[in-house]
Amino acid sequence: MYRFHRLPFEKIVGNILEVTEKHGAGFTFPTVASVATQKPELLRKIVDSGCEVAVHGYRHVKYPLVSAQSQENDVRRALHTYARLGIKVTGFRAPYNAYDGNTPAILNRAGFLWDGGIGYSPANRERKDMFRVNVEGRESSFVCIPLNFLSDDLMIDVYGYTPRQMVNALNGALDDASKSRSVVMFDLHPIRMGQPEYVAVLDRVISHGKSLGGWFPTVTEAVSSGEKGDWRGNRFCCLLTGDIDNFYFSDYLRRLS
Repeated sequence: MYRFHRLPFEKIVGNILEVTEKHGAGFTFPTVASVATQKPELLRKIVDSGCEVAVHGYRHVKYPLVSAQSQENDVRRALHTYARLGIKVTGFRAPYNAYDGNTPAILNRAGFLWDGGIGYSPANRERKDMFRVNVEGRESSFVCIPLNFLSDDLMIDVYGYTPRQMVNALNGALDDASKSRSVVMFDLHPIRMGQPEYVAVLDRVISHGKSLGGWFPTVTEAVSSGEKGDWRGNRFCCLLTGDIDNFYFSDYLRRLS
């Protein structure tokens, strides 16, 4: 990770925004709120580009390891932070994609439009469409989106994929979404995908998806269009997301405090 942080985060995000602007695509950046306070102008640049920012907690902690009250305090503090910064947020993804039985009710009370992490559980990631979960005997007010298992850290750090292999894997997921006319969402962290050797992967994947008739909106745009597969005349929907956990390498050390 130290190697990736040698490139300023402004450049990392800028590389991604150049690609999304080129293709008229959206990108959603779930961002830790305490990190966002370090570079609010960068978050505003993201929003001004037509992409969006979402809540990724106030601190990068695993929710199942803390109490329900601590989870709720973390979510509320994050929302307060974004309101103070003047950045509109409608969606949520928990740090580490980690949830427990308390989290959905907290998200309901917080009034989120969508969640992008519940769909990562093995029971949900194979779904083809948006869905809602049971919260205290009722259907959740927020929409969940299935999250594909092909994250950047899995492909690079675990599988050791080359950029070409990453393109092939992600394009294969797009091929499947095109055939089933469904929604597919990726978690592609900017710290890796904004690097020169990987931003080209993003470029090629969007190009392939567009050639298949795919729609690449922000998550909020997709959810607002309808959760039953109405992709505004497009064959399928691809949601590009990427969590921002840290702007500097030193931020990793702050997680321990």
